[in-house]
Amino acid sequence: MLEASDMTIGTAPVSKTHSFMTVSLIELWERFGYYGMQALIVYFMVQRLGFDDSRANLVWSACAALIYVSPAIGGWVGDKILGTKRTMLLGAGILSLGYALMAVPTENTWFMFSALGVIVVGNGLFKPNAGNLVRKIYEGDDSKIDSAFTIYYMAVNVGSTFSMLLTPWIKDYVNAQYGNEFGWHAAFAVCCVGILVGLGNYALMRKSLVHYGSEPDTRPVNKKSLAIVLALSALSVVASAIILEYEAVARVFVYAAGVAVLAIFFHLIRTSETSERAGLIAALILTVQTVFFFIFYQQMSTSLALFALRKVDWDFQIFGTHLWTWSPAQFQALNPLWIMVLSPILAWSYSWAGRNDKDFSIAAKFALGFAVVAIGFFIYGFAGQFAVNGKTSSWIMIWGYASYSLGELLVSGLGLAMIARYVPARMGGFMMGAYFVASGISQYLGGVVANFASVPKDLVDPLQTLPVYTSLFNKLGIAAVVCTFIALAVLPLMRRLTETHHSHNNTENESAAASLRDVKAEQ
Repeated sequence: MLEASDMTIGTAPVSKTHSFMTVSLIELWERFGYYGMQALIVYFMVQRLGFDDSRANLVWSACAALIYVSPAIGGWVGDKILGTKRTMLLGAGILSLGYALMAVPTENTWFMFSALGVIVVGNGLFKPNAGNLVRKIYEGDDSKIDSAFTIYYMAVNVGSTFSMLLTPWIKDYVNAQYGNEFGWHAAFAVCCVGILVGLGNYALMRKSLVHYGSEPDTRPVNKKSLAIVLALSALSVVASAIILEYEAVARVFVYAAGVAVLAIFFHLIRTSETSERAGLIAALILTVQTVFFFIFYQQMSTSLALFALRKVDWDFQIFGTHLWTWSPAQFQALNPLWIMVLSPILAWSYSWAGRNDKDFSIAAKFALGFAVVAIGFFIYGFAGQFAVNGKTSSWIMIWGYASYSLGELLVSGLGLAMIARYVPARMGGFMMGAYFVASGISQYLGGVVANFASVPKDLVDPLQTLPVYTSLFNKLGIAAVVCTFIALAVLPLMRRLTETHHSHNNTENESAAASLRDVKAEQ
């Protein structure tokens, strides 16, 4: 028998599409804030605070790891303590405070680390609960879950596209008009405004989610529990700032988190019911593959960002005709732009394949994703063939990001759908958090990898520095090819696990249907 927390609350009087849009829109504005900050943060540390490449890469990668690790706790708070919706909204409010602190014009590194710590806590409370609400809306329909999460991923990228184009422009404009480096902080202030807009939008549409949530959402808020959550959040901000300041502490924390996630997975698999075990093993295999993907993903805000700053011609031209010029930070917007172009195509293809019984397994989609990521990095690796005076064509970035983004949709875009498909509903929030922990570990590892392309400050010859980047990108392309073959090699195992998982689920569903028929017959 299902518990109250395992199902939607009541029967929704509004369409699932309306409910889904409510969650997607607040997610859109939350991602507007996050990616607007991400577009500038490494540049801010290098150009404003004077960090060298390696420190900026590792500080941001440690922060990204914390941002992805924190949902493991936030998902549990949403499931068991405050409620899914309340925890999501609390997280959004804390995020707005974090971006407001980033807007304070100071060069004090401890202040910045503390502001980033607030963002870590806010994200941890927001992220898993927004995803869990989408799972609850489409629970039980695998093909619609894949399609819904792909469209949800597109909503994320609508927000990030606008912010990645807007915040670098605001930074440059305000700096040019007023000087004193106020532009950086004006851009971070815009991130705060985005979160506040998202909260306002949710307030207008909140009734569409009244019948969805976890069991604590049905009860009045427990003020004591809320106070404890806020107190522990404050302590987490302090801990995050310390981790960001001290590289050795960050390394120990990330590796310990990795061991903890594996231990939890093995414990759940060992103690789960037989009917749940195959799905959990499948989720573990796909989560490990996701770890490798996010090492590639982290290059966007580290090695690729610095590559765009130093080695790319910012002018877009075609046949010698100038089209436009971008700020280097704006090149990161190519990722969400391609996601928006490709998401509807993939969502339609998933739905069509589901209707015609031709759907690829998630494991097969992961393998294809690694293959196209490899193509993307090989494109960056060939950048030197199109370089003039040590700077390559901006079109290299466009086509590299196109391949990279398709791979992201096939792997990261379906990561949440994988949890929704293979993990029992009673573990949904926690396992979404565990998935984010695994992603966070690889974000830090991605920063370690990016440091292979760290350019010493005394090396200024552009002809010497370009090969530093292209060598790393070619090696990453080779690594992605290896990941592709590994993903293909485990396909037979994944097929058997999926069949076992579905056969147990179908048996349980048939038993439940038979019981329901018996009850109706007695009535």
